[in-house]
Amino acid sequence: MEFEYDQRTQELIGQLTDFMESHVYPAEAVHKQWVLDNPTSWDAPPVIEELKAEARRRGLWNLFLPDKEHGAGLTNLQYAPLAEITGR
Repeated sequence: MEFEYDQRTQELIGQLTDFMESHVYPAEAVHKQWVLDNPTSWDAPPVIEELKAEARRRGLWNLFLPDKEHGAGLTNLQYAPLAEITGR
């Protein structure tokens, strides 16, 4: 039985891990401070839009959508390790 991820999944794991480490984790402090400074706001912190734009630029947006036209066209097996990374 084969337990290795295919090449595309392995590449996405690397790209997503890099994005999380270089952009998302550092932005957590910015997000937290914005929420503390704006406790009654229903708006999303501006850093969220910045992260979304960067994720789109890197081709890491809507990975969960199985439709290739609107998402990455991944199977559940391909998407599972990516969901694990983003859920950390």
